[in-house]
Amino acid sequence: METSIVGVGVGITDRFRTVVEEKIAKVQMFASRAQRLDVKVTHRVYRNGRIPDETVELTLVGKGPVVRAEATDGDKFVALDLAIDKMSEQLRRAKEKRVDGRQHPRGAHFEKGSGSLEGIDVQPASADVLHAVATGNVPVQQPEDETYSPVVIRTKSFDAEWMTVEEAVDRMELVGHDFFLFVDVRTDHPSVVYRRKGWDYGVIALSTQAPPSEALAS
Repeated sequence: METSIVGVGVGITDRFRTVVEEKIAKVQMFASRAQRLDVKVTHRVYRNGRIPDETVELTLVGKGPVVRAEATDGDKFVALDLAIDKMSEQLRRAKEKRVDGRQHPRGAHFEKGSGSLEGIDVQPASADVLHAVATGNVPVQQPEDETYSPVVIRTKSFDAEWMTVEEAVDRMELVGHDFFLFVDVRTDHPSVVYRRKGWDYGVIALSTQAPPSEALAS
């Protein structure tokens, strides 16, 4: 497996490169089809007297979804160990889910007797919420005093991806997040899968349909 290591605000020593090569064997146990592992080490210095730390970000690229993990510590070698352990756990869980899925197929199924959809927790948005979003009539609460707030809202934008609920759950596990936004290929509805307690998952779906992928590509 090819390895790429870069440092931001910190130099990458030969010793660190050697340790990375030794540690990635743990990842390869669960990702035999992986082609490249990108390692990014970022050194951060704080002005408020907080002790500087190192963040290690791992990105695994291969035949299939991209897998990411990161960890922060005052020592980059410790951060590397934590990130490797986190990625290995994500890959292990994904592998166990694939095996369990073959032995015990999961997902939604239609109950003929009751006419209900079982095996998935779907919570569609209410008609009032959909109408408010569609018309732009969403109430905004103004603060009593417009004082400065240190809270910063990070915004990320991604291209829409059509997939099944099962595929979305797998992608969520591989990136190590608690939720994953996608468009349900079966319904064309914008949806979010999220992690509940244990191995349970839920889905929140909007009733409105997303534009077709051909329209987004044009």
